[in-house]
Amino acid sequence: MKPLNFAHRGFSGKYPENTMLAFQKAFEIGIDGIELDIQLTKDQELVVIHDTTVNRTTNGKGYVKDMTLNDIRQLNAANKFTNISKKELIPTLEEYLEWARDKQLVTNIELKTNVFEYPGIEEKVVDLVQKYNVKDSILFSSFNHYTIQKIKELDPKLKCGLLSADWIVDFGKYTRDLGVECVHPGFFMLQNSAVLENIKNNHLEINTWTVNQEKHMRPLIEAGVTSIITNYPNLLKAVLNEY
Repeated sequence: MKPLNFAHRGFSGKYPENTMLAFQKAFEIGIDGIELDIQLTKDQELVVIHDTTVNRTTNGKGYVKDMTLNDIRQLNAANKFTNISKKELIPTLEEYLEWARDKQLVTNIELKTNVFEYPGIEEKVVDLVQKYNVKDSILFSSFNHYTIQKIKELDPKLKCGLLSADWIVDFGKYTRDLGVECVHPGFFMLQNSAVLENIKNNHLEINTWTVNQEKHMRPLIEAGVTSIITNYPNLLKAVLNEY
């Protein structure tokens, strides 16, 4: 079975990452899923942005946690794209779910709690997923494994994955013992056959990131990973079509 094609922060290789434009453009080329990141604003709103600050991706400066949603709404997430004249807003997670709920897409929501814990973020995101009745098409992940443990406590049926860029010994058993279904390793970790074998022996789904070159895509396809997360879903789609 071929891996699923996940657009990393949308079609972020060509469009402003984590914007509705990037999500729409990824959907238009026919992907299987979208990976996005969430942080929590000062007024407790779930917003879709990767970094703890708005500095890199917008025309503003400051920590997301110190800004209200109204502050965030003033920013342009496309200002560094000279070919895009229209302002692109940082979306809320609710706006994304409203858009995605009637589409045949899996959404990988990464909770960015590995720098700031954002107390209460787990309850908020689970409540929102339940509100939109999309839990069967949602996959949660985080580098903060306590966050994933909390998601599982809130709803054991929610599918989750442990993100890692570290060389955890017996990563497969570690994940299985936490009652989690998926691992999300950096693709470079899977170049070590012992790591790949350990994960497979524990019967876990493998969703690997961020794979942007054909020379790295092909070995992962042949290794039978569950999904490949890429900034260039168009390239991955072309490669997958050869198999």
